[in-house]
Amino acid sequence: MTFRRAPRSIMLAAGALAAALTMTACTGGGSKGISGGGGDTNFVTGTGGISTVPKGERKAVGTIAGETLDGTRLDVADHKGKVVVLNLWGSWCAPCRSEAKHLVKVSEDLKAKGVEFVGLNTRDVNKQPAVQFEKDYGVAYPSLYDPAGEIILNGFPKGTLPPQAIPSTIVLDRDGKIAARVLKAVGEEQLRSMIDPVLAEK
Repeated sequence: MTFRRAPRSIMLAAGALAAALTMTACTGGGSKGISGGGGDTNFVTGTGGISTVPKGERKAVGTIAGETLDGTRLDVADHKGKVVVLNLWGSWCAPCRSEAKHLVKVSEDLKAKGVEFVGLNTRDVNKQPAVQFEKDYGVAYPSLYDPAGEIILNGFPKGTLPPQAIPSTIVLDRDGKIAARVLKAVGEEQLRSMIDPVLAEK
């Protein structure tokens, strides 16, 4: 059996992303003036560190797809037409544990309204701690397993609002475009304040 090495440019970029996430892991984040993936993102950072983008100025995410923690295939693009909430987390991250119950509650409350939650699990070198995390906190929505951050790197191209800390939460509108982002653990009220305006859009 032969194994193909990833192109050097992808490996270097993934390494840079991992280093950036290491530096910002489990920090408050969300300070005013944080840029997205580079270039003009046209977002506004409001109270509580929530960055929002006006509907006409949003940019689509790239491909966010891969294997989930339970081994099934998931592509966020399949949820187009629904509001999608992406949450970047790791089982080792204390703020991720503190926000988990809020994410679970809001995901359950809004499922019937067409809101889908998808986790992006990163920097867990094997799946077992992440699987146990989901079991402990009753997380029923799927999480893509992305230990090296490659899905994150491909999913948030230059000019978008990438997740730059762990945890981060991003809301996609029904067209798969980034509408809001926060770079810290979220509570239920803050999470709803990100989702509700996007859900109300026609």
